[in-house]
Amino acid sequence: MGVRKRKSADLRKEALKTVAFAKLTNIPSSPRKMRLVADMVRGVEVNRALGILKFSNKEAAAQLYKLLKSAIANWEAKNGRQVEAGELCVKTIFVNCAPMLKRLRPAPQGRGYRIRKRANHVTLIVDTITNDK
Repeated sequence: MGVRKRKSADLRKEALKTVAFAKLTNIPSSPRKMRLVADMVRGVEVNRALGILKFSNKEAAAQLYKLLKSAIANWEAKNGRQVEAGELCVKTIFVNCAPMLKRLRPAPQGRGYRIRKRANHVTLIVDTITNDK
């Protein structure tokens, strides 16, 4: 590895020491539905985000609730202490498409309609709140 790439990699590693992340893969719901819930908690403090997800009536909210709890536990394990109120926020959350399952449904006159069963991957990154003004 060259000097420039090593410096870049070292800077990236230093930046990742303060953040913790969790990934959830192959969730059997459409990415569009998951993005609606992800948009509700993006940039929000973690305790408030847990409350939003707990009382949301969307099915995707229950899966994101578990994912956020996992990311918080990862941060606690990485830093060796408990999270205090107002310390962490959901820095980044993004939803990507997973491979689709393609199925055929019988249709009139011997045809078949294609059914696309969508899935998604979610990545959630929590970071400490900084008050830089």
